[in-house]
Amino acid sequence: MTEISYTREAGAGPPIVFLHGWTMESSVFAGQFARLQDRFHCLAPDLPGHGRSVDLTANVEAAARLLRSIIESRNLRNVTLVGWSLGATVAWTYLARFGSGRIGRMVSVDMSPKIVNEGDWSLGLKGQNRAQTAVKTAHFAEDWHASAPAIATNMFASRNGAPDLGLERAVEKIRANDPAAMNSMWASLVSADCRPVIPCLGVPLLVAHGALSRVYPAATAKWLAETARQARRHTFEASGHSPHLEEPDEFARTLAAFASI
Repeated sequence: MTEISYTREAGAGPPIVFLHGWTMESSVFAGQFARLQDRFHCLAPDLPGHGRSVDLTANVEAAARLLRSIIESRNLRNVTLVGWSLGATVAWTYLARFGSGRIGRMVSVDMSPKIVNEGDWSLGLKGQNRAQTAVKTAHFAEDWHASAPAIATNMFASRNGAPDLGLERAVEKIRANDPAAMNSMWASLVSADCRPVIPCLGVPLLVAHGALSRVYPAATAKWLAETARQARRHTFEASGHSPHLEEPDEFARTLAAFASI
């Protein structure tokens, strides 16, 4: 089977590469494109296993290689990486594997460098230990269709979803994915541990998170901001896991200011 990838692209100016979360695809950044493409060159790939990149091997390492291909094939420089959830893990993995030579700065959006809580680490998925995460993983594998509403609900502070993506549409997007690809990427994400990368980041990091996140505690963002060498934190007070969708205007303003530094 021929492997196909897809990258949404618009605008001109300093490049911003948006990396979506697990179960989503590049169109979730359409609102940010609309707000920023008059000043920036906006790019957003469908990560492996998602959207129109469904035939690519679905794991974090493959996603990092795809990101390198996008950046190098377009000869992008001084890139602002925006990684939402899974996308942040992909960005951290890219920086660890391929360096920061082409990257000017990074934004992590409501993500932990290690999502599984174990040992003395408690800044992963909110209220879940490894056993509970294993139960969740088994449920995803057994009944993807039934898992979708809970996944979608956890994306937002409001039960109605967000201005840029309603809850029903989010459920549709999740159910449209190939379950095998989603479970493969989820397993890769569960295995990932980017904690050693954070103190060594060679670029400024903006740690964006939602005050009302159902997914990660605020202490996770605090740890990232305190551990990275050049970092600051921005809290989106009315958002859950998806501030770029829930507070899109404030997110675009914050991102534009950071990307212009």
